[in-house]
Amino acid sequence: MDSRQFLFVSADAALITDLAWQVHREGHDVKYYIDAAGDHEIGDGFVPKTDDWEAEVAWADVVVFDDIWVGDDVGTGALAQELREQGTAVVGGTPNTDRLEEDRGYAMDVLEEHGVNTIEHHVFHDFDAGIQHVQEHPAPYVIKPLGEVQNVKRLLYVGNEDDGSDVVDVLRAYKKAWGHRMKGFQLQRKVEGVEVAVCGFFDGNSFVDQVNFNFEHKKLFPGNIGPSTGEMGTSMFWAGRNRLFEETLGRLEGWLADEGYVGSIDINCIVNETGIYPLEFTPRFGYPTIALQEESFESNTGQFFYDLAHGNDPDLDVHRGYQIAVRVVLPPFPFDDEKTYEENSRNAAVVFQTESRAGVHLEDAKNVDGQWRAAGDNGMPIVVTGKGETMQEAREQCYGRIDDIVMPNMYYRDDIGERWIDGEGDRLQAWGYLGPQS
Repeated sequence: MDSRQFLFVSADAALITDLAWQVHREGHDVKYYIDAAGDHEIGDGFVPKTDDWEAEVAWADVVVFDDIWVGDDVGTGALAQELREQGTAVVGGTPNTDRLEEDRGYAMDVLEEHGVNTIEHHVFHDFDAGIQHVQEHPAPYVIKPLGEVQNVKRLLYVGNEDDGSDVVDVLRAYKKAWGHRMKGFQLQRKVEGVEVAVCGFFDGNSFVDQVNFNFEHKKLFPGNIGPSTGEMGTSMFWAGRNRLFEETLGRLEGWLADEGYVGSIDINCIVNETGIYPLEFTPRFGYPTIALQEESFESNTGQFFYDLAHGNDPDLDVHRGYQIAVRVVLPPFPFDDEKTYEENSRNAAVVFQTESRAGVHLEDAKNVDGQWRAAGDNGMPIVVTGKGETMQEAREQCYGRIDDIVMPNMYYRDDIGERWIDGEGDRLQAWGYLGPQS
């Protein structure tokens, strides 16, 4: 295998540390740029750094962007597109694919234009207009903020009342507390069913044959209660181009080729016996999804992304069973409280009770003289993964690994993967969406 040169770019917060570390450990040359001042120490001791990514573009065989944000603005798609026009191989989006995440109304329009079913949805830029809509059309709704504020994950609200009264109350509260920042929101009719994300890797022309199906666990506490977080854990498996893929991402293959998109793209859906209903796009890597995908790659990660960026018909071998990832966090996650973080979590040591580091992945961590420590300001030092022939075997391996890790005040969900075991897998199979894994 030839050694390649990779430039990883976090134009806002540090998100891609683990992938950069994995590619570095495989023997490739890596340089990593982090823009956010509070995140500069993340990855120290694990990954070589640069403080000027643009000066390194000519050096790199591949430039990898981790998100759509450049500070408070959407913009990595424009950067990636400009680099491609200059002849640089890039893993990243385009202005239009960035917009799939930033502008939920536009995302639904793209789906509808390509024959994909969508849930009834409305975009509002005025709180009173949204409240009036719910009162005139009473039903359970989901509130999804638009723009930069959507990164405050706890603002996503899933209504429970048939008359929509709880959604009205929440919108009134948001108007008072967030009206200065929340420039708009989408109201989406709530649909019951199994929530599943369909994720594919696109090489600028077509999807790689291996398709990833993953199940997010966004609430803070076991049992899916508490505030929403970016993600507390993920379960997944790989399969071929089954019905779930063909009726969602598969219908966008030509559009993505016209865009020249390269990288991971994910569409989260609600599925029931009557149909597939897309909820939202992630036109970038997911976190901690990419760490779990890395764990299940059985071919060289760096070579795969090199081939993906160069359109070389990338070959990807993956684990054929099931996989889970658990985010291990520290106070005050998922909230911002500087005093609590300083007193309880800053520079916290990650202590391993065995020599093995198998299945342990970096998020906000650094290495100081061989000691892993929490870094940054977010309280998300590591992700732990497991895999097995069954979801239960994957759970046992993952939680066994967590049992061998000590961090004062650490917490995590202990039920990742249980929903699949408790019937979600059986329902998807019975409804005819999965078909045989291939």
